[in-house]
Amino acid sequence: MASGPELERALREEELDVAVVDVRLPPTFTDEGLQAALAARRERPGLPVLVLSQHVEQLYARELLADGSGAVGYLLKDRVLNADQFIDAVRRVAAGGTVMDPEVIAKLLGGRRRDDPLAALTPRERDVLALMAEGASNAAIAGRLCVSESAVGKHSASIFGKLGIGASDDTNRRVLAVLAYLDGTAARDPDRP
Repeated sequence: MASGPELERALREEELDVAVVDVRLPPTFTDEGLQAALAARRERPGLPVLVLSQHVEQLYARELLADGSGAVGYLLKDRVLNADQFIDAVRRVAAGGTVMDPEVIAKLLGGRRRDDPLAALTPRERDVLALMAEGASNAAIAGRLCVSESAVGKHSASIFGKLGIGASDDTNRRVLAVLAYLDGTAARDPDRP
């Protein structure tokens, strides 16, 4: 696309499996690509969007994850050197998953407060949640941590419980847990006091 407005129009009108979007587009080369993607997702909730950026911008990652519907990714351009990893990220986002570059996650966690609501998580639960935030499936998490998928499922259930994220047909608990992880504040279940 030649500009942010053209991209926004295409994202609204075209039937896409996934959109791979550069944050910076003409005319100002600031954040037109991201803004076009966010606007299109407001009109078409769940529109799969994988954003590529030159730098880690905490606000961009938070904005992408804010609606909690998944099907988003944020990768750094200079770290997308491996074609297989990039294709895997595109497929995960197209399938409704969330993919975050590990460097983005590290930057977001750098500003964590001392009254961290995630403090109740065990080190292993934090490991599982960090890999969730990178977009890893339960099978991938199990492989990386050398545990069974069943163990990952149990850790995930414990994470959801400790963060107060109940089961719901309207929300994706993994996305809410990742948001809690990135924000440093526990997501609240609307049915809980």
